[in-house]
Amino acid sequence: MSGRTEGGAVECRHLSSALLLTAASLILPTPAFAHASDRGHVLLLPTGYYLVGGAFAVAVSFLVLALLPAESLDRFWRKRLPLFAFGDVFRTILSLTSFAGFAFLIIAGLFGSRDPLSNPLPLVIWTLLWAGVTLLQGVFGDLWSWLNPWIGPWRLVSRLWGANNEGAWRLPRWLGCWPAVILFFAFAWFELIDPAPDDPARLALAAGLYWLFSFLAMLAFGYRNWSRSGEFLTVFFSMVARFAIVERNEHDRLALCWPGAKLLAAEPLPTSGIAFLLLALSSVSFDGLSKTFFWLGLFGINPLEFPGRTAVVGSGTFGLVLTFVLLAAVFLLAVWLGQCLARSDHTLGQAAGLLVWSIVPIALAYHVAHYLTALLVDGQYALAALSDPFALGWNLFGTADMQIEAGIVAGADSAWWLWNVQAGAIILGHVLAVLVAHGFAWRLHPQPSRAALSQFPLTLLMIAYTVFGLWLLATPTAG
Repeated sequence: MSGRTEGGAVECRHLSSALLLTAASLILPTPAFAHASDRGHVLLLPTGYYLVGGAFAVAVSFLVLALLPAESLDRFWRKRLPLFAFGDVFRTILSLTSFAGFAFLIIAGLFGSRDPLSNPLPLVIWTLLWAGVTLLQGVFGDLWSWLNPWIGPWRLVSRLWGANNEGAWRLPRWLGCWPAVILFFAFAWFELIDPAPDDPARLALAAGLYWLFSFLAMLAFGYRNWSRSGEFLTVFFSMVARFAIVERNEHDRLALCWPGAKLLAAEPLPTSGIAFLLLALSSVSFDGLSKTFFWLGLFGINPLEFPGRTAVVGSGTFGLVLTFVLLAAVFLLAVWLGQCLARSDHTLGQAAGLLVWSIVPIALAYHVAHYLTALLVDGQYALAALSDPFALGWNLFGTADMQIEAGIVAGADSAWWLWNVQAGAIILGHVLAVLVAHGFAWRLHPQPSRAALSQFPLTLLMIAYTVFGLWLLATPTAG
């Protein structure tokens, strides 16, 4: 949930930047931004029924899938509804337009209002990009490959310099996407732990440095190579896009498919790819956990008198690392136990590299549940701020004076529908994850009994994570 004001300073959330991110955050003097939660009410709902119901739904889906013949599941996943062709002609133009907009936002961040709810840079990056584009990717496919602010400038500069598509240097094969893992961790740390992730000038410097760093890396190693290995937004968005219901083949023809169908065509991820997906899920999970009374109580912090983000930098960093390590350990243990039960000949790396794709529906579901209120409220602030980016009284798009309806997420009625949408997203995400995992189980173990046995430990993990996610939604949180 996005932050608000406390003690005259404003705090919000999201997005970070490059290798220089941590250094920049230490060098720049900033006010201490303290977090204040958007949750203005306690959800007095039958939470126990939701927890039991969610676990039951995941368990039943496992049992049903275990009894279905493999041929039926295969026919289900292969169904496509052809649409139309969509060429690559406008990709460069759209990317150059995106870059121009990004540059304008950086200028607004440096010279516009210092209020994160009036300056468009934090609102666009944290709300429209990180929360909104992720959801669009999960529904409509890889829109980011058209909208990212790098490919257009890279193509333009490469053509002017006469450079080839591969770049001057080659990335070693063993590197995988470890640079993206490191940069994603820096992003998560900046979003969740840094005292002032929403300060416009601070964010402008971090985002600008990250764009420049990534652009130089693309010139050195080639756009395609660095996008797959080092640019964490592209790596993340491309993984999420595999869940989408829109598919584009090698001839640029679009087709509709079932949610998650494209995941089953994926190749096993290397160790770095496994780490990346698990980090994506663990970071959003820790974001919810870090605000609970339970977590704060472990470090002797009174949740009713939250001292601000500067007081929890150490515990937050520890928790972010610990959550990732625990999730990775439990996931690998579940996969290993499944392999033992099925007496599999596949290595742990091969099985985990395939089954980790089932994390994508869960990560997307948590993203929906976690950022829903930010999209609903901060999305309105973004529309208003874009009309007056420098707080000079402009009204470029006629939305500068729009009335912000913050009450859409407040009150008893809002609590009911908001909880049900969030809980439904988490339960549905885990059910779809079980479905995807079963598809990979058939790929690893053609025998029905062995495929079902291999999924039993992973299904137990998904049931436990469903209960954990619903508990996070229902438990009281502090700013």
